[in-house]
Amino acid sequence: MIGYIKGIVTGIFDDYLLVENQGIGFRIFTSGMVLSELTRVNQEVKLFTYLHVREDELTLFGFPTQEEMDTFKLLISVNGIGPKVALSILSTLSVKDLSLAIMMGDTKAITRANGVGAKGAGRVIMELKDKLHYEDVLSLDGDGGAGPGRDALTSGAAKSDNVSDAVLALVSLGYSEFEAMKAVKLVPGYESLDSDKLLKEALKKIF
Repeated sequence: MIGYIKGIVTGIFDDYLLVENQGIGFRIFTSGMVLSELTRVNQEVKLFTYLHVREDELTLFGFPTQEEMDTFKLLISVNGIGPKVALSILSTLSVKDLSLAIMMGDTKAITRANGVGAKGAGRVIMELKDKLHYEDVLSLDGDGGAGPGRDALTSGAAKSDNVSDAVLALVSLGYSEFEAMKAVKLVPGYESLDSDKLLKEALKKIF
């Protein structure tokens, strides 16, 4: 119905914004990450919007990127995960970090979000894991954009093996798979390093 809204912020509240466009003030619920970046009123924003329809209420949710909105829609497709809980998850984890947590089966990372218990996190992982692709998750950079790309990540089995070996080595040292994969991703040029070098560099990122 509404693809996005571009307008002036006229109010910043605990869990939503008031955005004025053409004389109409839209109440748009959004994540804590977005709210923390908006420090003043009268600044212009552009938010991709999702209209949640209930029998007694129409609610607009807004996101800074199409990718984050798509992730929100995936989350609310999970049994027992409503819009407010989905926003709580996106307030705690970036799209990249959430994707890594799902792929790695890391319930602990997801339960850091308010309102999400171990069972809920387990359902998120179980129902969304098959909807994500390992190479696509790896290709996300820190800003949620395109990283080295699918071809660079899949051009040789050795590259994938090196990443897997480094992650497994970190897990054996007591780190979660989520922490291990995140550390590996922070290493510049990680896809071209051998497993020993990658492990050493990833340890520097953790410490």
